Amino acid sequence: MNMWDLLLLSLFTGLCFKGVLLLYFKIICRSRIRLWLPLPGIGNSKYDSCNKMNLPPGSLGLPILGETFQFFAPNDSFDVPPFVKERKLRYGPIFKTSLVGRPVVVSTDPDVNQLVFQQEGRLFQSWYPDTFTKVFGEQNVGSIHGNLYKYLRNMVLTLVGSENLKEKLLPEVELNFLTQTRDWHDRVVDIKEATASIIFDLTAKKLISYTYDPQKEAPGTCLRNNFQAFIQGLISFPLNIPGTAYNKCLKGRARAMAMLNKMLEERRGEKPHRKYGDFFDYVVAELDKEGSPLTKEMALDLMFVLLFASFETTSLALTLAIKFLTDHPAALQQLTEEQEAIIANREDKNSNLTWKEYKSMTFTSNVINETLRLANIVPGIFRKAKTDVHIKGYTIPAGWAVVVCPTSLHLDPIVYPDPLSFNPWRWQNMDSNAIAKYFIPFGGGMRFCVGTDFTRMQMAVFLRCLVTKYKWKAVKGGEIRRTPGLSFPNGYHIHLQSKQRAATA
Repeated sequence: MNMWDLLLLSLFTGLCFKGVLLLYFKIICRSRIRLWLPLPGIGNSKYDSCNKMNLPPGSLGLPILGETFQFFAPNDSFDVPPFVKERKLRYGPIFKTSLVGRPVVVSTDPDVNQLVFQQEGRLFQSWYPDTFTKVFGEQNVGSIHGNLYKYLRNMVLTLVGSENLKEKLLPEVELNFLTQTRDWHDRVVDIKEATASIIFDLTAKKLISYTYDPQKEAPGTCLRNNFQAFIQGLISFPLNIPGTAYNKCLKGRARAMAMLNKMLEERRGEKPHRKYGDFFDYVVAELDKEGSPLTKEMALDLMFVLLFASFETTSLALTLAIKFLTDHPAALQQLTEEQEAIIANREDKNSNLTWKEYKSMTFTSNVINETLRLANIVPGIFRKAKTDVHIKGYTIPAGWAVVVCPTSLHLDPIVYPDPLSFNPWRWQNMDSNAIAKYFIPFGGGMRFCVGTDFTRMQMAVFLRCLVTKYKWKAVKGGEIRRTPGLSFPNGYHIHLQSKQRAATA
């Protein structure tokens, strides 16, 4: 669930998949341009050298289009995407293809995947299309490499690192969930929308001390509404004229960035600087530090992406977890018993959740693992070869993109028998080496998602709040859609009943 790769897939789906037809037909209509245009790295001066290489098997598809439409074809299954499944059977675990004019090697091989992650910065580097920077900023952390990336990563760890999780975030997350869900009795709630709102509000508070005040802000100036417009436009046709979803996407980003910039300037203008206890305090201190590599543009792009990531990924995983538990009563019962046992073993039944109690949630952790294994929120992790890479008898030419496919690993029937079944008990005796190679929902290597522990903690605490306070039943929605990232087009609506009220009735 690495947020950068989710962003990339969203962008590819919206800006490339739907927009490439326009580019393609423009090229066809220009009589002076040959239809069979060369692909990067194979149709220019490197053509002969690439031809002599032992490239992975596969097809580059049509000129310009490649196999883009097949790769991004929507489906409604938890299974390995048809594009990958069919080509793996035909060509093997490593194959080549082409997406919107770029040659790509797709890997479903765990050894190749580990090499890609371990050789980050040496043989491979993170890669995003040029259009990515237009939407997410020239200085976004996903497009930064080397020591500067490590510097930004360490910045984020001051917010979501282990010490801050223990001392500050765990009690704040618990209080936030308990407060936001306390009036859910006898209500129908869309879990996807509700969890997205709760998590966004908490993240905005921790990052920039922002709380939406309907008395002071019009809906159009609400920070979350601007992010909502931005997200909806990400998967739209890239036509930037007034009224289009893409135009609203760009306007949503512009408004959100203007709000962040105003907040930052107000903070920097305070003399002396007032301490708010949020991430902006740290950002301001770094910007004012002599010789700091942090720029204002870099800081704003970082804040924007952190807010975006909080808006989508964790809420998707939580929605799927609630759906799985609803559909599997035995798993729901065991998770509930585990959480109720934690309360029963306390001297003070009303005390706050401790770090020791959180780390004791073995079955809850298994449920989270199994949810992430089947969710495959990010079905592809993108990198680019910095030099010719020789592995498994093949050569990946310099400049070619590489897509690591977690879904194929997560659904390997040898490692995960009956792989499409939700079975959290399978994790009780899972081999640690198998987990290292065949479980990569948060990516791997240097770019391993910095928010992993925070995400898992939020999921565990929300599940705890829900199962100890409520019973529920599904009302509507719950259907998934992959385009290719996971979504719930109709949400997931559940009707909740308070356990406490039911017991006293």
